[in-house]
Amino acid sequence: MPKDPNVLQATGKPLFFEVVNPREIGFEPPAIRSDRGEAIRLAVRSLTVMQKEALVASDRTGKVWRLASDEGAYLDGHDFAPCPLSFLSTGMVCSYMNEILALAEIRGIAISDLTLIQDNYYTMKGSALKGTMTGGAKNIDLEAVIDADADKETLTSLIYDAVAASPLNGLMRGKKESLFTLVHNDRDIGTGKALPVDGPTLPDPGDKFDAAAVAGGEWTDLIVHTGRMTPKTEETTTLAGGSLTEHQDRRLHVKVICRLRPDGMKEIEQHLYNPHGSIFRFLSEEAPENGGKGRAPDAISYIAAGVGFCFMTQFGRYAKIVKKPLDEYRILQDFHATLGGASGGTGKAGEADPLETHCYLASGEDDDYARLCLDMAEQTCFLHAFCRTDLKAKVKVTPKSQAA
Repeated sequence: MPKDPNVLQATGKPLFFEVVNPREIGFEPPAIRSDRGEAIRLAVRSLTVMQKEALVASDRTGKVWRLASDEGAYLDGHDFAPCPLSFLSTGMVCSYMNEILALAEIRGIAISDLTLIQDNYYTMKGSALKGTMTGGAKNIDLEAVIDADADKETLTSLIYDAVAASPLNGLMRGKKESLFTLVHNDRDIGTGKALPVDGPTLPDPGDKFDAAAVAGGEWTDLIVHTGRMTPKTEETTTLAGGSLTEHQDRRLHVKVICRLRPDGMKEIEQHLYNPHGSIFRFLSEEAPENGGKGRAPDAISYIAAGVGFCFMTQFGRYAKIVKKPLDEYRILQDFHATLGGASGGTGKAGEADPLETHCYLASGEDDDYARLCLDMAEQTCFLHAFCRTDLKAKVKVTPKSQAA
């Protein structure tokens, strides 16, 4: 059972909402770089060991979303909000949906129905106490269940080209080492093994979260706990407390199923097979600048949040395993990427710069401990591993008439 209080439940705010006053609280994204089309800034703070909240801002759209994450019983969490990996998977599959639909229109392919089924896999191996524990990322499986006026070969080519056109392609293909700064007990102490950001350390965003006000509207349906657990399979080996063991050798599996609703919103159902977790339902929509109505977080906001949430989990998990205090920890993460090759009209594969993350820690330990926390958080973060690993998508096209 969780030992920490359910802070997310006690805040009185919706778990997920659009922020109405980003300028007033001074939370704005970085400017878009000349060779990119989007700039995202993410601020995350830890509320308890496993509960986090984030603000994510887009320079292109001007929108700021407040998101929240928790963990399930496998990390002694309350299971009150989705796990970090589900945010990345959700943003990823939504980005693919954007590019498939846009590219199909460009190529004159009429799609009458489309469901995307995406499986993401990660690994965790080694000892936390010995400093050998390392997170890894594996190639993904992507199935398109589709009804369209084209043959299977044409549709398979469409899906592969759309995957390459996604802005996420810039993090997924090639090997990108993320960059960091480190502030410990209000002092900039420089990094250890982690590569440094080429530029100044940005101010701590700690005062922005409580000041973020809820925009008018109904936000309870953005992300919903379905009340159901993911079915157990042979691969379901990590159960209550299993992700907190000092030595690990396991494979994680997250599945998302994305459908386009009649109102234009994307509806995504997330299943967590290993570790064993709950089923959450997400909504996503692009902002008007990208062809939508902006009624829910867009794909790239979910992607950025997933990386930041996962990284923050590793800070808390490492400190808990080694039984040393980490009183406060926050990050500010900048993400620069191109627009989609099809949806953004660039006609090119998606590209991205290395993530730049500023870390703010408070503890009663020395600076070497702070550097070790950063190094181990980066080393064990599944989604920083995603960035530094050259990954591919294995695509399968299934005509809707043949789907199970």
